[in-house]
Amino acid sequence: MLETLNEVIGKINSVVWGWPMIILLLGTHVFMTFRLGFIQIKSVTKGIKLSVTKDPDAEGEVSQFGALTTALAATIGTGNIIGVGTAIALGGPGAVLWCWLSGVFGMATKYAESLIAVKYRVKTKDGRMQGGAMYALERGLNMKWLGMLFAIFGGIASFGIGCATQVNAIATVAKENFNVPPLVVGLVVAFLTAIVIFGGIKSIAKVTEKLVPFMAIFYVLGCLIILIINYDFIIPAIGAICTAAFKPSAFAGGLVGSGILMAMRFGVARGLFSNESGMGSAPIAAAAAQTRNPVRQALVSSTGTFWDTVIVCLMTGLVLVSTIMKNPTINADEIPNGGVLTSMAFSQIPYLGPIILTLGIISFAYSTVLGWAYYGERCVEYFAGSKVLVGYKILYIAVAAIAPIVALDIVWLIADTLNALMAIPNLVAILLLSNVIVAETKKYINNLDEKDDTPVPIIED
Repeated sequence: MLETLNEVIGKINSVVWGWPMIILLLGTHVFMTFRLGFIQIKSVTKGIKLSVTKDPDAEGEVSQFGALTTALAATIGTGNIIGVGTAIALGGPGAVLWCWLSGVFGMATKYAESLIAVKYRVKTKDGRMQGGAMYALERGLNMKWLGMLFAIFGGIASFGIGCATQVNAIATVAKENFNVPPLVVGLVVAFLTAIVIFGGIKSIAKVTEKLVPFMAIFYVLGCLIILIINYDFIIPAIGAICTAAFKPSAFAGGLVGSGILMAMRFGVARGLFSNESGMGSAPIAAAAAQTRNPVRQALVSSTGTFWDTVIVCLMTGLVLVSTIMKNPTINADEIPNGGVLTSMAFSQIPYLGPIILTLGIISFAYSTVLGWAYYGERCVEYFAGSKVLVGYKILYIAVAAIAPIVALDIVWLIADTLNALMAIPNLVAILLLSNVIVAETKKYINNLDEKDDTPVPIIED
């Protein structure tokens, strides 16, 4: 029964992640990059500075940094560690390049989707900011039905990409490295999640503002140590990644390039799972930010993709490929999943390696659980109203508790499929509102301190 279900979901996943989806996603990334005049440059030069600049007089629930770290909490997760390893196992080393390129060009898409999330956001009677693809589709394009579809996909996806896969990953590394029973891990994570998410976006942002910088620096330092250990294989690893992205090839350490289609498919899919550019999730947090105009927060939000994929995922990919090439005893074809491959890489650091990896996965995954709880909550409120929110949170916590005993392969496939289904209506919003995005950018990009005095509509429940 389980094998049949896995096979069915796998076939659906193959359809939604076929060439049409890859072309739509990468096409949007490239299209918005050129339409916005390579906004990535502004994102790095101005967005990073703005991300740590407070704007308390502007309307919103949390600071720009709080919104960014909430989004980063949701995006920097197991996709950066286990997901990259899975991409290499399934798509060959070339998947790393496609994952990285999806991040570089995806910064423009993240900018665009965050801009319209802020521009078309609304406010509830009790002062909570609501925004995202569903409101952009409804208010900007009069396509509420498509906004409803996005919200439904997002609400369901939160249990998979945001909760089950993350807790499952925590349980796996805790079992392998410290022999902690999976069910115990699930119950502990569920308890810690409940403490935070019932406090809303302000509570979540307060935790992520402290957790995200720590976990990112801690993990990057671990990667740098491994790259120093593997220094003589870094250049060969880069060569393998670039070559295998375009043609089937055999490399040292049992690495085999699967060709451009497989490398693109798994690289782009894992890139989206990692940075969520084009999926429409991160803008939900961006809409809650205290920002004086949409462009200001859009620049801040786009830096999330830079940190998440351009930096962290690339480092993970180099670590894994160089490790395989350095250690001939590792047979890439026999590695069951990305988590095992990553564990092998970090075991090169004497004594501390497993600890760094375990703490990295735990902090990455737990922060994702928190961020996606907020995303799911906003999506569910959009299509079902605020009365069901307590029930949603209880169900979310219950999923966290039982996630360690769910088959990981099926969860990954379901999450991948829902990612694509979320991305489609969001990409429609970006493309159809591209003229608005360009106009807003021209209006504010050279005067980021200008305040947008357009009143935010107050909505009924």
